[in-house]
Amino acid sequence: MTDFSMLGLKPKLLDVLKEINIETPTPIQARAIPEVMNGRDVMGLAQTGTGKTLAFGLPLLHMAFSDGSKPSPKTVRALILAPTRELVNQIADGLFPFIKGSHLKLNRVVGGVSINAQINRLERGTDILVATPGRLIDLIDRKAVRLDETTFLVLDEADQMLDMGFIHALRKLVPMLAKERQTMLFSATMNKEMNEIAQSYLTSPVRIEVSPPGKAADKIEQEVHFIPQPEKFELLKELLCDHSDELALVFARTKHGAERLAKNLVRDGFEAGSIHGNKSQGQRERTLAAAKSGQIKVLVATDVAARGIDIPAVRHVYNFELPNVPENFVHRIGRTARAGRDGKAVAFCSPTELDEFRAIEKVMKLRIPVATKASWAADDQKAQPKPKPQGRRGGGARGGKPGGTSGGGRPNKPGGSKGSGRPAGGRPQRQRSRG
Repeated sequence: MTDFSMLGLKPKLLDVLKEINIETPTPIQARAIPEVMNGRDVMGLAQTGTGKTLAFGLPLLHMAFSDGSKPSPKTVRALILAPTRELVNQIADGLFPFIKGSHLKLNRVVGGVSINAQINRLERGTDILVATPGRLIDLIDRKAVRLDETTFLVLDEADQMLDMGFIHALRKLVPMLAKERQTMLFSATMNKEMNEIAQSYLTSPVRIEVSPPGKAADKIEQEVHFIPQPEKFELLKELLCDHSDELALVFARTKHGAERLAKNLVRDGFEAGSIHGNKSQGQRERTLAAAKSGQIKVLVATDVAARGIDIPAVRHVYNFELPNVPENFVHRIGRTARAGRDGKAVAFCSPTELDEFRAIEKVMKLRIPVATKASWAADDQKAQPKPKPQGRRGGGARGGKPGGTSGGGRPNKPGGSKGSGRPAGGRPQRQRSRG
């Protein structure tokens, strides 16, 4: 079995790895690090949560420590581009322990915070810059930074950059870099557009694929509830109450929908917060910190934030609304079962989302077990193993208004009296999974 000491990394890097209790490289790290240190361009295909940051970060740091010179003012030695502010912060936070106390300068630039402070930090030159494309272009236009001495480029979550419309920014930025450079591209999916990006910006790259595109982490238990849109919120509250002490991540499709959902959860007694594009950088950082510290137990997010959420404690992911892009479903549920842990991903599918659900199963090449059946989704349930009936908890159907709070401020278990249920006619039949 490969360990980090066999990869030729600087002793300082090995010491920090021991300090942070990382002993064995993940498959993408074990395969990518030697190729990068040999000077190869790398195209890495790996699902989220597989350790991509250290796969490019460790060889980058190794080469930075090997070069004893200092960067010139306003220049950048190595550039890491990421699509969201959260992902930039995640990458920078992951690399910082390795340069603490050294001569290396690591900077991050993102929108939503003071550009003047970023200009001041970039003035002295930067060994490693982690940036979102939009803010970086702003800084270049202000002549606060230049990339002509940048000899190492990383495009992280490149498929998400394309989804978010950053292709024009990439086309503007890459020609500014040094012609002689080494490039790494990481993506969870590889479609025609991604192949074109790779051909344009990488030179004879080695392709490293550690899991098939569209494959979710092996330790994620999945289920789907076929349920009308108006009933989703009450079901969500019921499921959240089943693990009220564990952190849950809930995905909505729009910024306004995420904010409304979080406010409704707070109204009904849940410790919830939201993170989406309408939030300022400070608000997003405070909400993420509250989730990591356990102050909030339910984090509602949109797809834009999905790639930048790295909270190992997330045990449950709820797709309250299904994404329009099926690959985004994989990224969403990849927020759980990280770093070898297990987790559960629950999807809610309304009648209008059946096409999205079929596309998700096609991309993932699997059938997601059904927890709540519905006649309008019968075609999607034919290939499902029939679960054993287990009955409902609480002795009643979801009728009336479940939820509310108890005297101590904690959400009550949704439920109701036996006589409060709806007629059995068109109501989805729910098979409760106790896993």
